[in-house]
Amino acid sequence: MKGNLKYIVLALSVVATALILWYFKNIVAYILLAVVFSFIGRPVVSLLNKFKYKSFHMPNALSAFITLLTLWAIIVSFFLIFIPLLGNQIQELSKINLQAIQDSLSEPLGKLTSLMNRFELNGKEDISLEQMLERKLLSFLNVSAISSAIGGTVGVMGQIFFAFFAVSFITFFFLKDKQLFAEGILLFVPTQYEEKFESFLHSTKELLTRYFIGILLQVSSITILVTLGMIIVGLKFQLAAVIGLTAGVFNVIPYIGPLIGASIGMILGIANHLHLEFYSELLPLLAFMAIVFAAVQVIDNVVFQPFIYGTSVKAHPLEIFLVIIIAGSFAGIPGMILAIPGYTVIRVFAREFLDRFKLVKKITEKID
Repeated sequence: MKGNLKYIVLALSVVATALILWYFKNIVAYILLAVVFSFIGRPVVSLLNKFKYKSFHMPNALSAFITLLTLWAIIVSFFLIFIPLLGNQIQELSKINLQAIQDSLSEPLGKLTSLMNRFELNGKEDISLEQMLERKLLSFLNVSAISSAIGGTVGVMGQIFFAFFAVSFITFFFLKDKQLFAEGILLFVPTQYEEKFESFLHSTKELLTRYFIGILLQVSSITILVTLGMIIVGLKFQLAAVIGLTAGVFNVIPYIGPLIGASIGMILGIANHLHLEFYSELLPLLAFMAIVFAAVQVIDNVVFQPFIYGTSVKAHPLEIFLVIIIAGSFAGIPGMILAIPGYTVIRVFAREFLDRFKLVKKITEKID
């Protein structure tokens, strides 16, 4: 009975903590983002700390500052490259004549519509593929809506600046003192649980550091591979780079991300090559683009994902799939993105505090 009471108290404590964290979710978000940056930057700090020149030894504070500047330089450079390229594509899309698209695709769409009508695949709604395509293109190419959304961001620039400052400030101290976050957490932990919590925090930090670094390498690699592939099949560099960056960023979303990235890439490919003859030029180009996306996805599944999941999550693929689906049903795409790191934290916590249960022993047996 006493043992059960201990677990009840622990469960209530976890629930109470979760409610408090939700109430202060903005501050928690800044801290968690700073923790992620510190995980990514910690290897750089360790490398810089080893630098010596005669009697000079790199101070830890200077190593942390250089690492922080490097992280922000990479992020800012990404946006400085991506935003102009994206702006050019939006400009090009605004010039597109929807009637020209319909005219160029009317013949193949007409044949496909006839085929669908023959096999009664159109569903209950009496609408042709041309009308459906026009609707989709109108929504996708609604440049005024895009411009309005971009303009709306001006109103939150103050909040963005404060978030930038807050995350940078917190990240610097987490990089400078790698034990600061752990020590802050331990202040709220009862003395009898400190040893287990230290083990929990250490294991979590090691696993998540490898995971986030792996994700960065995965996004970068997919961006480069897709960009090179699109250049090889005949796309201009600017368009290829936008498609590559889009594919890399959306690949962060498990399972559906690659499909979204490929779909956007194919639409951009069509929109920028409407002048081509459909059967002899445009269709082969789309086929080659699809082959590039498929080849990169195979490389991702065979090389990148086993490396990331094998060295960090250490869970069965079916286990990961179920966790992502459950998280997605509760919180949509953000839930799917956070599912794997969140599940990693839960598994390590369960291994330290709930190791008496057979289920916990089974799902945490591969964790070091």
